[in-house]
Amino acid sequence: MTTDAAPFPPLALVRQRVAHPALDDAPGAVAEAIRASHLASRVPKGGRVAVTVGSRGIVGIDRIAKAAVSAVRGLGFEPFVVAAMGSHGKGTAEGQRALLAELGVTERSVGCPIRSEMDTVVLGSNSFGLPVHFDRNAFDADGILLLNRVKPHTSFTGRYESGLLKMLAIGLGKQQGAAQVHKLGLPGLRVLLPEVGALLLRKTPVALGVALLENAEERTARVEAVEPEDLLEAEPRLLDEARLMMGRLPFDQIDILIVGELGKNYSGTGMDPNVIGRQRVETMPDLPRPVVTRLAVLDLSPETKGNATGVGLADLTTDRLVRAIDPEPMRVNCFTSNFLTRARVPLALSTDRDVVAMCLQTCWKVDQSLARLVAVPNTLELASIAVSPALSAEVEADPALRFESDFRPMPFRPDGSLDQQALFPESVRARRTRWARD
Repeated sequence: MTTDAAPFPPLALVRQRVAHPALDDAPGAVAEAIRASHLASRVPKGGRVAVTVGSRGIVGIDRIAKAAVSAVRGLGFEPFVVAAMGSHGKGTAEGQRALLAELGVTERSVGCPIRSEMDTVVLGSNSFGLPVHFDRNAFDADGILLLNRVKPHTSFTGRYESGLLKMLAIGLGKQQGAAQVHKLGLPGLRVLLPEVGALLLRKTPVALGVALLENAEERTARVEAVEPEDLLEAEPRLLDEARLMMGRLPFDQIDILIVGELGKNYSGTGMDPNVIGRQRVETMPDLPRPVVTRLAVLDLSPETKGNATGVGLADLTTDRLVRAIDPEPMRVNCFTSNFLTRARVPLALSTDRDVVAMCLQTCWKVDQSLARLVAVPNTLELASIAVSPALSAEVEADPALRFESDFRPMPFRPDGSLDQQALFPESVRARRTRWARD
């Protein structure tokens, strides 16, 4: 299908300048936080400590997990890693172990056993009468060290979103626990997350939380040890801090947003709603900014293993993305979360060139040369973005933005695919391509 009736606007790279803190040695900060905590007084001498590791793309999680394990062992305990990722990895022990390996977290790399079994114990019921499940391996440990990033959630806003409490209530709930917390949708999630978390803090051997905060440039900004009795009060403060540091698109209104890759390695929702402004959750309004008229996504990341959760946030996509979808992990993910709209597959076209052309034709602009077009490699890497000339005045007026290049033609290859590596040479996709070539 040929759709390009008008010339494509040229693109220029724009750098977002941020002034957020960053740690030079995040693993060292994690180890020091553990040593300075009260963990040693909460676990019997020589006791077994479960160190939680989830499936999210926490920067440097392999080195951070290794540092946490070493610090726990240095205090005289026997550490092991427990997979704390709810229903991810197709809801199987093998799938969750494989996800950890893709993050560089293996028994060899961290220096301790990894337990990924899906068995749970039921520790009570919530106020809706649903059972509260909890990972059996973690429950049988002498202590639990919750290791997770605190950040805004991709589906709702509240006092507690994505962080230590969510890992406790959902990640360590395995598939059954995650399904029960999500069963009542967003209203239930807001109520059940703190309620179930508080119950588990009383009934499980949580001995310490280690909160990781990241800045807009994907660097660890801060590490804080959180004692279990302080967790319910500390996490909202950490969430507010993380919200101020997260990456965002610097424009309130965008006619066309092109996202190079969708994937669970970038966001739990494939594309972060906090970035694109679209929630697409039943009964819930979209976020106030940015307002995007036409959104297209071109590829699935290899790391997402066919899980295209979040593709329903887009209006247009490519045939090759649709072919790459593995419906099984997407079904498990969406049926567990109870958010089904985000799995709807959008209209698909043969090539990237066709997709961008149709975005231009349908973005409600009479003069397509005036379209406010933004392209990003994914919704996590936002330090460099590409913009069309219609956004020049806003870029020049914002002291946090500067042009990194002149305006150049969109880099389409002869087959109609967009050369994303050339457009974003610092991106995950570009680095992946260089590694494969080398």
